[in-house]
Amino acid sequence: MGCTKNKYFIGKYESGARNAITDVPGIKVGHVTVADGEIQTGVTAIMPHDGNIFQEKIPAGHAVFNGFGKTTGLVQVAELGNIETPIVLTNTLSVGTAYTALVKYSLEHNADIGVKTGTVNPLVCECNDGVLNDIRGLHVTEEHVFEAMRIAGEEVAEGAVGAGRGMRCYGLKGGIGTSSRVVAIEDKTYTVGCLVLTNYGRLDDLRVMGRCISDMATEPDKGSVIVILATDAPLSDRQLCRVARRAIAGLCRSGSSIGHGSGEIAVAFSTGYRIAHRSEAALYNVSLLSERYMNDIFRVAVEAVEDAVYSSLEHAETVTGVRGKAIQSLSDYMKEKGL
Repeated sequence: MGCTKNKYFIGKYESGARNAITDVPGIKVGHVTVADGEIQTGVTAIMPHDGNIFQEKIPAGHAVFNGFGKTTGLVQVAELGNIETPIVLTNTLSVGTAYTALVKYSLEHNADIGVKTGTVNPLVCECNDGVLNDIRGLHVTEEHVFEAMRIAGEEVAEGAVGAGRGMRCYGLKGGIGTSSRVVAIEDKTYTVGCLVLTNYGRLDDLRVMGRCISDMATEPDKGSVIVILATDAPLSDRQLCRVARRAIAGLCRSGSSIGHGSGEIAVAFSTGYRIAHRSEAALYNVSLLSERYMNDIFRVAVEAVEDAVYSSLEHAETVTGVRGKAIQSLSDYMKEKGL
């Protein structure tokens, strides 16, 4: 049976056992949270499988809905259609630190990089946590990234944790949210998992269970959201780009209008097969899902994104950070307003 952990969301489809991206077999997630007064930030690492991902890459695609962001690695993902490092999420000004940490991680596990083969393409995504975090202090370290990868597991904490510690969503406390959905296609069952880093929107746009909870406009819609979608369905990189593009529907169901100063980026990958870094064969055979079943994947992906957004709000607590700024949680707001 599926797992329901979010009282502000009513879904149509069944979730996986954890209602988390880690319901896709092999995926693990690790957080390092840095919370100390004016320092409210962190790192989240997504490990797509237990093997050497540089040597055994996975197919991937992405979609940029609004390019107000500083990700690394998406150009090569678009060109080659694969991912070859863990995915790291952090704050905007710590992208360089996370990139270097992923380079060092890859060099440690692959003696041939830069010698007998090419270099490596680290995938780092970010949102700006400067409202709550002393972002200029550059408090995220390489050790934080290494630790997030080391402790990654199947249980995924949500809310104001990891990269989501200093984030806000719809004017309230946001952060990390995750979910999953299962779909039966002929005689097989596949899982679509989602993890979001939410840091966007204004309060008067938020819809909770289909209704607006405030008519008071907060400051302009700016911030960003990163959507990571994963599945064990065998999809091509082109099909995964199609899945990534559907993330926008899940975001908009909760009220987003993809504001001018907000960067919305989705990455989708499949663990359904692996792509060898080196292969003696000129050709390799892969079975892919027929296009006529893509609607099944699209539907559950959209619901998973929407659920993950609400989950990031539901599980976050009120946080006070830099310059005494406090961001209220959705739960505290609803209690205060008697909703």
